[in-house]
Amino acid sequence: MRTSVLILSLLFALQGAAIHAEVPGGELPDIGNPASTTLSVSEEYRIGLAILRELRQAGQVVEDPEINEYLQSLGLRLASEAQEGGYRFRFFAVKDTGINAFALPGGFIGVNAGLVTATRSESELAGVLAHEIAHVTQRHIARSVQQAGRANLASAAAILAAVLLGATTGLPGDAMMGTISAAQGLAAQQQINFTRSNEIEADRVGIGILAAASFNPAAMPDFFQTMQQRTGSGGRNIPELLRTHPVTTERIAETRDRASQHTGVLRPDSAGYALIRERLAVQSLPPEAPFRDLYAAAASADQPASDGQVYGRALALARAGDLDTAIGLLSELRDRRPDITLYHTALGQAQLEAGRSVDSRATLEHALQLFPRNVPVTVRYAEALLRDGDARRAHVVLLDLFNNVPPTPEQARFTAVAANAAGDVADAYYYLSEYHVMNGDLPLAIDQLRMAQAVPGINGVQRERFDARIQELQEYLPKGRRAREVPGAGAPEQEGRAPR
Repeated sequence: MRTSVLILSLLFALQGAAIHAEVPGGELPDIGNPASTTLSVSEEYRIGLAILRELRQAGQVVEDPEINEYLQSLGLRLASEAQEGGYRFRFFAVKDTGINAFALPGGFIGVNAGLVTATRSESELAGVLAHEIAHVTQRHIARSVQQAGRANLASAAAILAAVLLGATTGLPGDAMMGTISAAQGLAAQQQINFTRSNEIEADRVGIGILAAASFNPAAMPDFFQTMQQRTGSGGRNIPELLRTHPVTTERIAETRDRASQHTGVLRPDSAGYALIRERLAVQSLPPEAPFRDLYAAAASADQPASDGQVYGRALALARAGDLDTAIGLLSELRDRRPDITLYHTALGQAQLEAGRSVDSRATLEHALQLFPRNVPVTVRYAEALLRDGDARRAHVVLLDLFNNVPPTPEQARFTAVAANAAGDVADAYYYLSEYHVMNGDLPLAIDQLRMAQAVPGINGVQRERFDARIQELQEYLPKGRRAREVPGAGAPEQEGRAPR
């Protein structure tokens, strides 16, 4: 019953464009596709951002700067080759060992940790991302609504309701993602023929994106075939990717034929691919896993372990508490390849966990000199500074990053934590307001700014900045809600403390 109420209320909210999830900075332009007469790009973005926000609040999103940086870099490299513009793509990892990826409305693309670790090359991973990018740029969600009528927005509401239920009732991650998949599956059954057409088009467009980005286009059918071979007898053990993206022998053959028509120079796997693959593999394991023994076979084999395996072993040993050995392995990797940021950050983290804060600060400060304003390096350096009691310096380096590199929601929240620890309470409220803006919760963002205004001793520049931001955000609220927003009103009591 509760689910039905949520779905119904969300359906009305979507139809009334009352999901306050638009990030200020201008409306996304409609591409001009006939589907835009039913569901605009801006509406797609609102829905996608709302779902991502609930996934994040339910703890299902991987909040790791190294992983986020890699996926976003890889995804944008592919998206830049797409023919349709106007989308602000955001790529993120999901804490799920199942083999799956999905495109949310508006350009939000999630990749399960299990999918990344199941790929055998960067081109295979890129192939999955290119396929999902094609679903977005070809506006398959909007086109399905165009075919079935606007009532099809109920399926989007059902997915969002499932996420909300997972977030509010504490459903396990697998159960919540299963509920989402069930909602997606229901929509797929209603539009099965159109969905097959979508998949064929996403394959075609995705292969073009892969080739244009100098990845191996044959990796897409290769990965499809690998997933098909993993299917157990009688339909058991089917990877979730195949449930949501059905693959047939004919589809594999057709995709392979398309791939063969593309020729050109192919780039080798980046160093980051193998390292992120191992990082996700280690992070995905439960606390009771035998971390010390994970890479024992690779370390003792006649063939030397790859750098990726050494990196994974170091991370596993660090989780097992053998920090000295992990530090030794990471130091060797860093010294041999100082151009790879992942070695610097992992070494700094291991040193910090070992209580060697001076060494950690030195490692990460040197890395910051080599890679100015690199997001993972800056975040890890700030973590070391905070642990060492130098909150003011942490605030300074994070603020420099915040002002020069578009931050993620987690970076905004962390900057708020550093500002609060440094005693800059008003700025802490300001950064936390930006965190809520990025998550699409404008009323809560305005509340945080009003609390910033109420902090004793703020200067004129701060007050003007807070006032201007409040006025800007209010312009994005629906007129009815805007009329209820009284300038200077107090914030809710539960929000009356600085972020910690």
